[in-house]
Amino acid sequence: MNHTDTGKKLHIFLLLSLTAALVWSLVGCFDIVTWVLEAFWVIIGVAVLILTYRKFRFTNLTYVLIWLHCLILLIGAHYTYSRMPLFNWFRDAFELSRNHYDRLGHFFQGFVPAIITREVLWHKSPLKGSRWLSFVVLSFCLAFSALFELFEWLVAAIAADGAVDYLATQGDVWDTQKDMALCLIGAALALLTLGRLQNRFLRQFGA
Repeated sequence: MNHTDTGKKLHIFLLLSLTAALVWSLVGCFDIVTWVLEAFWVIIGVAVLILTYRKFRFTNLTYVLIWLHCLILLIGAHYTYSRMPLFNWFRDAFELSRNHYDRLGHFFQGFVPAIITREVLWHKSPLKGSRWLSFVVLSFCLAFSALFELFEWLVAAIAADGAVDYLATQGDVWDTQKDMALCLIGAALALLTLGRLQNRFLRQFGA
């Protein structure tokens, strides 16, 4: 069995297991509107990956990270980010001020998109091997985080009290700033810890 066949089998497994997770996330979800707002990003993202699969193929490392990020989003969509049971347990056991699952979500909002962005720029821009690559990736991730916070503000402005579960601020007036900071930290850690590993995967692609 060659490398390509193994990769395709992995991709099929990731897609099928993610589809099962999507169904689980919807069934018995805490609030259908919150579910739609959270799961929307997974549905759109996976659709784009499927439509562009023949023209642009990510490394297996990136596909696995995307899969993991989608699972985090779907779990948040099912329970809402302020009610995720395991993180409720952490809150109570360690006497924390809030359920921090939302913080985990925003950390991965930087961690995974950093690897995605780095790979796209590696293939589609003159930044391959450039010292500017990491700076551009970090800038993109921070800009995306800011755009997402603006989207959350728009939802809150339209839905008013109905957006409480979606925003998951849990009374923290600095929630937006902390979310963006965690996104930036996640992106930086992804580049520091996975940059060289990603390069190895890219070389397997002949990139």
